[in-house]
Formats: sequence, structure tokens, C-alpha cells
Amino acid sequence: MSEIYRMEIDPLGERKVPKGAYYGPQTSRALENFPITGYGWHSAFISAIGMVKTACAKANMDVGLLDPAIGKYIVVAAEEVAEGKHNAHFVVDAIQGGAGTSFNMNANEVIANVALEKMGLEKGDYKTISPNDHINMSQSTNDVVPTSAFVAAHKEMDKLLATVERMIKTLEQKAEELDHVVKIGRTHLQDAAPIRLGQEFKAWAEVLKRDYARMGRTTNNLLNINLGATAVGTGLNSNPKYIKLAVKYLSEITRYGLQTPESLVDATQNSDNYTAISASLKITMINMSKIANDIRLMASGPFCGFREIHLPERQAGSSIMPGKVNPVMPELINQVAFQVLGNDNTICLAAQAGQLELNVMGPVLVFNLMQSITIMNNAFDVFDRFCLQGITANEEYLQEKVAKSATVATALNVHIGYNLSAEIAKMAHKGGHGTVKQICLSPEMQERIKKETGKYLSEKDLDIILNPAGMTEMGIPGEQLLDKK
Repeated sequence: MSEIYRMEIDPLGERKVPKGAYYGPQTSRALENFPITGYGWHSAFISAIGMVKTACAKANMDVGLLDPAIGKYIVVAAEEVAEGKHNAHFVVDAIQGGAGTSFNMNANEVIANVALEKMGLEKGDYKTISPNDHINMSQSTNDVVPTSAFVAAHKEMDKLLATVERMIKTLEQKAEELDHVVKIGRTHLQDAAPIRLGQEFKAWAEVLKRDYARMGRTTNNLLNINLGATAVGTGLNSNPKYIKLAVKYLSEITRYGLQTPESLVDATQNSDNYTAISASLKITMINMSKIANDIRLMASGPFCGFREIHLPERQAGSSIMPGKVNPVMPELINQVAFQVLGNDNTICLAAQAGQLELNVMGPVLVFNLMQSITIMNNAFDVFDRFCLQGITANEEYLQEKVAKSATVATALNVHIGYNLSAEIAKMAHKGGHGTVKQICLSPEMQERIKKETGKYLSEKDLDIILNPAGMTEMGIPGEQLLDKK
């Protein structure tokens, strides 16, 4: 047994720890206590706590609390954690009791043991470097974990925002590319007035621009960190000079303009910054799911559906129906939306479950937030590359449908009135009478129009009024003909 395990001591007594592990007894207890999800902490979160511990060690040395003889090894070890070199030793479950104490101690023990090895000493020599007294100096789980969460979330949001920006550019390019394509619009899933395909893509780009701005605003709130607040936000055991230095060092490491909020008690108690960013993610996914639904409808077919656009073929769509290809990328977006909306509900429940000076539900809150950001970024990346960029229009089919559509009769309203226009539309819809234009030019309808409106509409007039492209612009088609008798 001595060849496989080492014995270490924590406040609860002796504990076996795998001999090669950098973590220690408190982490070992957490492994036993929380075999919950099988998911570890997000790699960005592990990196962030490495950055936080680096900044704290430097600040503690500057104020004379941490001996530089060991502090320099702690900094090197923490920097390696920030670089992801020891992720395999962060083993505690993502959902755990204790407000993240197990994760914080996992980090403290890993950094302590890595530092000890760099000094040429054995793991577990905590009299020389203590996870609590040295790595956690001037800190508490209640300020270190939220600060790490904010830094990690900001880093991942930067990636997501860059991907959304790229997707917006793709939609704008498609809007320009397909702006000449006129199609029949739909309301209530029924034929409506004409619209250009480019206008639809432009509308999608615009809603995503609002999402981008909303997510950016909530991300900026993550710059207010409670580092130095320690246990309940009062800064107990935390030197004021240390707080300024720790925030300064962490700002340099992350390259973010981090700052201490006006009230550390508020920042330690409340979780509204988490819920705000989660809400912005939820709204984005609601909009993206609507876009995905539109694309699935427009691409439905290939023979018996809407048939308006073609999507890139990504994989075989059926194990039994030969040649079938499914819209897998829009379907992916829908499913990610469902997950993110569910995560947001969990985050809201966790945020309101805090009591008094601390919200102990941080682990499940952070787990769901980081998952939402990550899966959104991953999904948007492939959706842009494998779907949006390759969309093409079924132009001939759309042109044919516009030419035969009865909804173009809408443009007649201001010229001959709603009731007569509706009658013409019904005739065109039933079939056997020709197109709207042909019905209008029939002798019977010409007489009706003359009798009821006092107007005569020539074929040239009708070409102006019933031009589908003209109906996609603001204004009255054939407005110059309104005074014609």
C-alpha cells in the first residue's frame, strides 16, 4: 500500500492519497463525497484559478506576508496551473456542496505540491508550503471561486462573441448575395406579400447584432471582481494594500481592466451578474432557434416542402431511406437552445437560493453557465461554417411561385379597394381564371373595375402595380397611377 498511496493529514485526520497525485487529503474527501455528475471543472475555470492564485501570491509577497523564498515557487506552480499543465489533477466533481471549497482546496493542494516538487521536496510537506496558510493566504473560497468564475466566463465569452460576430458577417454577406431573389413571404405559415430573400437574411443579422451587444454589455459586468472580500465580503484577514495589488496583478495577467466594486459585501452575496449574462445567452438562443426553424422550413423538401433554399449536405439522413439528407446543423441549434434555456432556469434557481452573506449554490451555477457559453460557441462555429456559408437559393422555383401567387393582389388594394382585390385573389387562388394580372385584364373584370372605381388599369399599369420586386420596397406600388381615371 505504501507504494501506491501516501498518507496525509487534514483537519479531519489521516487520509490516503494516490502517491503520484498532486492533490491532497481534502480533495480526496471531496472525491468520496461528491461522485455526482462525472464532469470535472471547465478547463477555463482551472486556468482562471491558476491566474488568481498567481496574482494573490505576488500581492502577498509585495506586502510582506509571503516569504519570497517559497512564494517564487508558488508563483511558478500557479502559472503552470493557468497554462493547463496540471488539469488531470483537478478531480473534484463540478457539482459539489460547500460553495466551491472543494475546488478551491483542490487548487491549493495541487499548487502546493507542484511548488514542493520544484523545491526538491516531497509532496505533502505542508510544513514548508501549506495549501491553507500559503496558497490560500489572504483568501477565501468565497472570493477566489467567484473571481475565477468571472475571469473564466469572460475568457469564454470573448470566444463566443467573436464567433457571433463572424456569423453576423456571414448573414450580411448572404443578404447581399441573395437580395435579388424575390419570394412569397409567409405569415401564419400562409402565403403573404412578397419579400426578398436578402431581406430575410438581413433581419437575422440584425437580431444577432442586438444579441451581440446585449451579451457584450453583460460580459463587461464580469470585470467587477470580489477578490479580497474573503469570507463574508468584509475583507477579514485581507490587507487593503494586498487587495489593490492582487487586482492589479490579475488585470495584468488576464489583460482585463478588472476592478473592485464599491461594496464587496454586495459582490459576495449576490449573483445577478451571473443571471444577467445567462439571460443574454438565453435570449440569443431563443433568436437562434427561431432562425434555425426558419431555415429548416425554407429548406424543407427537396420536392414536397417549401423548397426555397438549399443547405450544404453534411451527412446521410437515414439508415433506411436511401438518398435522404437532413438539416442537421439547424437541428443542432434547436437542441443547444433547449439546453441553454434549461441551464438558465437552473442558474436562476441557484441565484435566488443564496442566503444572507453567501450563495452556496455557486458550483451548479458556474457549471451551467460555462456549459452554456461553451456549447453555444461550438454550435455557432459549425453552424456558420457548415450551414450558413453554403446556403443557396432555389431561384427558378421561387420565381415561378411568385408569378403564380394570388397574394400579389395585395398591391391592388389602394387602387381598386380591398373587396374587389380580395375577389380577384380568391379567383386566382381557386385556379382556372389565370394569374392575378390575367384576371384583372379580362373584359369582365375590366368592366367591374371601371364601374366600381372609375379607373381603367392597362396592362402597363398592372405591370407596375403587380411587380413583385416593387412590393418588397416601402411605399405604394404604382402610386403615380392613383389619380388616373
